Amino acid sequence: MARDTTDDTPISSVSELAAYLAAGSKPEEAFRIGTEHEKFAFFRADNSPVPYEGEASISALLTGMQDKLGWDPIMDAGKIIGLASPTGMGAISLEPGGQFELSGAPLSTIHETCKESNHHLATLREVAEPLGIRFLGLGGSPKWSFADTPRMPKSRYAIMSRYMPKVGSRGLDMMYRTCTIQVNLDFSSEADMRRKMVVSLKLQPLATALFASSPFTEGKPNGLLSWRGDIWRDTDNQRAGLLPFAFEPGFGFERYVEWALDVPMYFVVRDGRYHDCTHVTFRQFMNGALKGELAQWEPTMGDWTNHLSTLFPDVRLKRFLEMRGADGGPWRRICALPAFWVGLLYSASALDAAEQATAAWTFEDVQKLRDTVPAEGLRATIRGRSLLEIGREILAISRDGLRDRACRNSDGVNESVFLSPLEEAIAKGATLADELLALYHGRWNGSVEPVFSEYQY
Repeated sequence: MARDTTDDTPISSVSELAAYLAAGSKPEEAFRIGTEHEKFAFFRADNSPVPYEGEASISALLTGMQDKLGWDPIMDAGKIIGLASPTGMGAISLEPGGQFELSGAPLSTIHETCKESNHHLATLREVAEPLGIRFLGLGGSPKWSFADTPRMPKSRYAIMSRYMPKVGSRGLDMMYRTCTIQVNLDFSSEADMRRKMVVSLKLQPLATALFASSPFTEGKPNGLLSWRGDIWRDTDNQRAGLLPFAFEPGFGFERYVEWALDVPMYFVVRDGRYHDCTHVTFRQFMNGALKGELAQWEPTMGDWTNHLSTLFPDVRLKRFLEMRGADGGPWRRICALPAFWVGLLYSASALDAAEQATAAWTFEDVQKLRDTVPAEGLRATIRGRSLLEIGREILAISRDGLRDRACRNSDGVNESVFLSPLEEAIAKGATLADELLALYHGRWNGSVEPVFSEYQY
């Protein structure tokens, strides 16, 4: 999320919170694609991480991008922590360890998404190259220890960093040493949201397998294909993971709200200052729990919007759906991730087919799959079938869905071309992580250093 909101509209009832989510419904012709991708900044001289402060730094990158783009700076306690397009066409933000993120504009086609990513990376290279900085697209930091990793001066991250060790063993690694590619997609109604949510939750482990690219930690193989995926198994399980209630009949906006209300908060923002609220749930907040602690203790819609952004299920519901299961990766995968999900969810026939293909999968089935995928990747199984076999079937459905959309570029090519990296993985029966491990044990002679030159943007 690029900017924590400060909408001061008061909340008077729980029903307003569900209505807020329902207001995201829109007609199919208004559906858009919002793609986000994170990458690690490093110095090309020695593959070391880039600090926040200094002449060659994360803050210098942001200032340089501001000059190039003319975007508005996002400030936190006098420090630049991001940029926002003044016309609503995207934002740049920082993850806790300096991971540099583009939150893309809501676009109509994957072709536009790829152009956006190309433009962003080209502009970033112009700014970064004179500083000796380049960028790596992988799901996990392959070399740096937690102590090596810089800290970004964002108030919400200080609160999260104090809280995470209290609720799981992996939260700080998630914050500081992982990257993702994510896509945000629309729904037309509560029923449409429900169908897309359930199908997406079931297939998120497949996305984790297809995009697995985090087999190294602190310079060595970590025994996993998606270290990032494994981290999410014990980060903060009260707010992360699968949503069992989404598998129940009648799931809808109100049920999601009821769950969200009982998740502890991270913070509220008052007069530009972040207040640690990890000791109360949003429901307690609404019942007056912060009266006496804050002068402005009444909850607002801005508080609710911020709270929704601090929930981390595999598929997150806001006024759209966020697909959150994939590791970060090289450029082609920035386009492949939205293509995969748009093909499945933005075609009526494809959604029907995906729903049918996963109809028998229970919450317990998917949870078991989610637990085994980080280590096994495409070899993981559900109900006696491997993800390699299922992936072949689901990618064919996605390809048909993209063909149905018939969104072509100037050369007449439809969006299904962007699935190529995933189809190559299925054809080889190997994830990107498998390929990285083969290089490590082969041509790279037991070193992760070549990954910085061979897989940089």
